[in-house]
Amino acid sequence: MKKIIYSLILFLTLGLTMGYACDLCKKNQPKVLENITHGTGPTGTIDYIITWSAIIIVGFTLFYSVKYLVNPKEDNPNHIKNSILKRDF
Repeated sequence: MKKIIYSLILFLTLGLTMGYACDLCKKNQPKVLENITHGTGPTGTIDYIITWSAIIIVGFTLFYSVKYLVNPKEDNPNHIKNSILKRDF
């Protein structure tokens, strides 16, 4: 178990340091996204609109998936969740 924990810590710390942009990419990034990723980053207004639209869609999807996973509000005894999650106590 110690090997797994130490390996996980090692990979996480290496991943954090290796994920930063190099010096050339820092110069090419906009000030908002500086030192986050490699490459040129968003180059225009359309790129920002696409990015923020995707973030909003992912946020709604995450919210509703957690909401309906925690409390599905399905009481029908013939519902498929009852055949999968059947508990015989």
